[in-house]
Amino acid sequence: MNKTIAVLPGDGIGPEVIAQSLKVLKVIENKFQHRFECTEAPIGAAAMAQGLEPLPPATLELCQKADAVLFGAIGDPRYDKDPGTVFKPEQGLLDLRKSMGFFANIRPIKSYRKLAALSPLKEEQVHSINLILFRELTAGLYFGKKQKDEEGRWAIDECYYHQEEIERISHLAFRQARLRKKKLTLVDKANVLETGKLWRSTVQNLHKSDYPDVELELMLIDHAAMQLVLNPRQFDVILTENMFGDILSDEASVVVGTIGLLPSASLNENQGLFEPIHGSYPQAAGRNLANPIASILSVAMMLDFFDLTAEAGLIREAVDFLINEGLGTMDMAPRTIITCSAMGEFVSGLVASDKSSWPSMRKSLDKTV
Repeated sequence: MNKTIAVLPGDGIGPEVIAQSLKVLKVIENKFQHRFECTEAPIGAAAMAQGLEPLPPATLELCQKADAVLFGAIGDPRYDKDPGTVFKPEQGLLDLRKSMGFFANIRPIKSYRKLAALSPLKEEQVHSINLILFRELTAGLYFGKKQKDEEGRWAIDECYYHQEEIERISHLAFRQARLRKKKLTLVDKANVLETGKLWRSTVQNLHKSDYPDVELELMLIDHAAMQLVLNPRQFDVILTENMFGDILSDEASVVVGTIGLLPSASLNENQGLFEPIHGSYPQAAGRNLANPIASILSVAMMLDFFDLTAEAGLIREAVDFLINEGLGTMDMAPRTIITCSAMGEFVSGLVASDKSSWPSMRKSLDKTV
């Protein structure tokens, strides 16, 4: 298989975690005889440091021509502290999502028994969490009309949704539910918001006409946020709008212990953007401390998108083996702490090797740490 990939390392720890992801991708390329043509481009603060816009036209053009986009992280606190800054780095990612029409953000949330102690919840609540959240990504409050008075006394953020915007992501969520436990939970605020009522009626009609075999659960956002803490295992596929999805996915990342493990995909009709859900973590940038697992698992999601399921599965097996063997970066509080680059090397080595050799590779690593 031949694919072109736009690689946007971005800011902070983005370049470090992307470097490890590319190591793993290179091994997959060689082992399975694929060809991945990867081209890097700047975005966010990295672009602004070159005197460019947060999303340079050349970067957007590269992404538009690629089969997929592999993204690192975005954001730099220097721009948050300067009130005179016209652009913020994060605008680069928002503009990319809007320009490319990445309407569906997909975030799998999985717990690991070895990491249960990292969760603020009791271990029995964390065991066997395995859910996936579908967040609408190009409409709602984040993209509605914005207005404020010059004196700073009032502000308006318009929340707008069209039925078609709701239907296109709902189809994806229902289809995924069919492949899992045939249960979908719609999270809205239909008791107060007109957009919430539209979400509920649209999804209910779609459920009745196209997906009657899937159980549809309706849950208000405040109750869903509470249930995600009280009993996260009750959820399988969650479908929700932009802002609610942003909040719930971050809440879920804390529930499973560390945000450094969670990948995501943002899809349009033909392309995908794959990125870890964590931020740029500027305090750790350049120190070889960052956790690259979320970025590596984002590569696995990209391979799934290319229908390379065996290759994606092998990466996930390697990550599971690493975690179960007590290896990890500092945020994972593992038995054996390894660096960002060492983790990339170890996962790459596992993927390149026969599974029967993995235990001996683990023992040899102990001697070098």
